[in-house]
Amino acid sequence: MSSTSETETRSVKTSNLTLLGLSALGVVFGDIGTSPLYTLKTVLALTGGTFDPHVILGSLSLIIWTLILITTVKYVGFAMRVDNNGEGGILALMSLLGVKLRPRPIIVAVGLIGAALIYGDGAITPAISVLSALEGLNIITPDFKPYILPLSVLILIALFAVQYKGTARIGRMFGPIMALWFLSIGALGASGIAQHPSVLLALNPIYGLRYLFSNGATGFLVLGGVFLCVTGAEALYADMGHFGVRSIRRAWFWLVFPSLLLNYAGQAALVLEGAPISDNIFYRLCPQALLAPFVLLATVATIIASQSIITGAFSMTRQAIQLGWLPRLQITQTSAEGYGQIYVGVVNWLLMFATVGLAIGFQKSDNLASAYGIAVSATMLATSALLFIAMREIWNWSFLKAGTVASLFVIVDAAFFTANLSKIAEGGYVPIILAALVYGLMFAWHKGTETVIAQLKEVVIPINAFMTQIAEKKVARVAGTAIFFTQTEQDTPPVMIWHVRQNHALHQQLFILKVSTRSVPWVKDNERLTTKQIASNVWRAVAFYGFMERPDIPQLLKQAHTYGCPIGLTDVTYYIGHETIIPRDDVKALSGWIEAAFAFMQRNSLHLSDYFQLPPDEVVEIGRQVAV
Repeated sequence: MSSTSETETRSVKTSNLTLLGLSALGVVFGDIGTSPLYTLKTVLALTGGTFDPHVILGSLSLIIWTLILITTVKYVGFAMRVDNNGEGGILALMSLLGVKLRPRPIIVAVGLIGAALIYGDGAITPAISVLSALEGLNIITPDFKPYILPLSVLILIALFAVQYKGTARIGRMFGPIMALWFLSIGALGASGIAQHPSVLLALNPIYGLRYLFSNGATGFLVLGGVFLCVTGAEALYADMGHFGVRSIRRAWFWLVFPSLLLNYAGQAALVLEGAPISDNIFYRLCPQALLAPFVLLATVATIIASQSIITGAFSMTRQAIQLGWLPRLQITQTSAEGYGQIYVGVVNWLLMFATVGLAIGFQKSDNLASAYGIAVSATMLATSALLFIAMREIWNWSFLKAGTVASLFVIVDAAFFTANLSKIAEGGYVPIILAALVYGLMFAWHKGTETVIAQLKEVVIPINAFMTQIAEKKVARVAGTAIFFTQTEQDTPPVMIWHVRQNHALHQQLFILKVSTRSVPWVKDNERLTTKQIASNVWRAVAFYGFMERPDIPQLLKQAHTYGCPIGLTDVTYYIGHETIIPRDDVKALSGWIEAAFAFMQRNSLHLSDYFQLPPDEVVEIGRQVAV
């Protein structure tokens, strides 16, 4: 009986893993799965126009071993073993290394630069993917050429315009569609290999190394194109929390990786056979009769890939907000089924303008390929640096062991990053500028927030002394409970002092609440709230949330009694402070651009009452000026 039960349990687990793996195809592998549309085409353009077997097999070998070393070994094999309570990605890794426990400015800088760079390349991915897919129409008939760019722009605008509705329903279709996509490109690749089986010699890394080191600067610069085959590898790590390590690994090894290898080899085989490369060699694998539906499938696949980039930007934004690196923004939960189904309007529209602008500015996927890759290669280099620290501090590896493994990753990433630097003048400056803007905003917000907190702490009154003053001055006490939000650990909240100063009254029950974000994605329910009674009818509490959670204070207070706080909730008023930022005129003043950027973001950030999901008719907001 127990044996049967165990068999059934294993069967259910296998079924769940298969379903998760299928779902992961649409979210995790969309970017890397559509890379064959433009990677080999870009590599061949960088080789100088000579397409003898030495060049073709060398280029293909570099692509194959890049997929093996970066995606399979580094991310699937190593990075996905370093998780922050199940969550991955560079911000989760940065938090895992304890940056909130003690100052670690170098780790913070590396993590934030990596995150900012993801935004930079994230704007390029939808543009290059959709353009490269629709360029297949040129092979059907050249008459379509004038319509490719306008049609791409329309598709991109429509994609961003429907984000507010969420992708819960259509998301269920992503997995099966991408499964069809991978099976299709794998089958087409196999048909190409059958025409020239000797292309499989490229599995030998000697061909790649020989081409790399025997062609001077050209061989090295080709790495900038080769790198395009792994531009979606970072997504495997960032999305592991949504689907789990086992399901992502299963999907990669069973379907995605083999399909990519077959397709790249099939394209290279056609070139060896003498197929023209004036247009997209990817579509040359497809029979003419099936070309139109295949272009349609490719377009849908690139839209799905773009969707995964947009969703990833939303998730990373929420992490950055919770960790204190971006201002509070309106986050809409678009589905009750999945926490990852969210919509961030500001990020959506900024990404849309950047993506559409890039599509119009560069016009062709070939041109965009010159701007693509430099930001992702820098992010991967940053991830490798953090992985070394994780190996030392989390896995307790020796310096020699961690250094040996990490140095392999760093050398490979640094080679790709250096090769991609040649793209700066041809458009690579675009993602760098976007990343610099994002990093500047993150730095300004964090620096400004720290300065405001320091200002508020300059004038503090111990809570016991304040309550003694209340009694001595016979300040009126009114019925009900007042919830005061604070950023101080022990002293009286400034908003409480200002409230008494202006209104000369105070509620009978006082609840002083500090909301703190931990360096973990989720906080257990039994660790959510700590309370302490510090005087008669006065409680101080700290509410803990993870960087993947959004605080819901009214719901939390309903459970306060389970934490030993018999607070009355029949008559509650929430008091929050609203700071107006003004420039300071002494040596402690922030730099002008930081003050201006922080003040702008503070004015346009989501009100604390909305962020904490407080009832509007129970909130009192007290404004004050803070000089920074």
